[in-house]
Amino acid sequence: MLKIHKNLRHLVLASAIVFVSLSIFIAVIPASNLHYVDALPSMEPFTESEQRGLQIYVQESCVACHTQQVRNIEMDNVWGDRPSIPSDYYYSKARLDIWRQSPSILGTERTGPDLTNVGKRQPGKEWHLLHLYNPRIVVKESIMPGYPWLFEEKSESEITDEDVVVAVPSEYSKNPNKKIIAKKEALDLTAYLISLKQADINGTPAMDFIPAKEDRSSVKSGDGASSGLDGAALYASNCAACHQPDGSGLAGAFPPLAGSSIVTGEDTDLFIEIILRGYDARPEYAVMVGFADVLTDEEIAAIATHERTSWGNNASEITAEEVAKVREYIEGLNQ
Repeated sequence: MLKIHKNLRHLVLASAIVFVSLSIFIAVIPASNLHYVDALPSMEPFTESEQRGLQIYVQESCVACHTQQVRNIEMDNVWGDRPSIPSDYYYSKARLDIWRQSPSILGTERTGPDLTNVGKRQPGKEWHLLHLYNPRIVVKESIMPGYPWLFEEKSESEITDEDVVVAVPSEYSKNPNKKIIAKKEALDLTAYLISLKQADINGTPAMDFIPAKEDRSSVKSGDGASSGLDGAALYASNCAACHQPDGSGLAGAFPPLAGSSIVTGEDTDLFIEIILRGYDARPEYAVMVGFADVLTDEEIAAIATHERTSWGNNASEITAEEVAKVREYIEGLNQ
């Protein structure tokens, strides 16, 4: 019997064989199979700004507190419309050079929320810039650190047309006499975050085994419109981050909904149109992104009813039929 442990040459040779074998099966073979993963048809490559934003995301160690992986379990339904698949990471796993590949961004801890679909949950650039500057501005309970080094202060006379001014409320500004300007790094990181949207895989036969998310229109609750949807919950997940849970808004950034004449007014078509198309008519507030492609008529009706009947507001309910009518009108204008 060969006594390897008593022969140094044999021991080193055996160790080398084991090491090479494990390297081949654990690293080389899986890496060689990566080219079989392709992007989904509806996915678009990162722009240069989004690619730089990905690098900043890694550089700032965002992956330490945020995941980008929706698991096939019920509690992850809130983070995406379906479980994540390898193709979702096709563009984020760029090869830096012949020896290196970009770090994994899947993450292992959710100190903060999963970001797989954050571009759909929070499509507004202004919200992300405020959140990066000081998360407590938009989410009072947040424990996320701010990233003020991604911004700079300028006086009114120093601001140029190319500068992006962040509408930071005065109580959060270190120098009220100066404006907060987003640096290129902040804009790139924001562009990357907004790009994080799960690609649609409907109609792709190879993906039929992936369970679809439960139809949201079947969820019932006693709060909201006559459809039975929970308007308060829908508001919390889609609107509260900007307009605040109590509808008070955020001075200099997002208008209040409590006591708003637009919210409670008789011109419900205008109110519905704003939710569907978005709003950018008041320079003192950030741009609102529309929800026409994100929410159903029933969901918008439930949210609108919640806003018209909460925080002291006392107006009539909005029905899904009213939303459908306005949606049809808008679609007619776009044709």
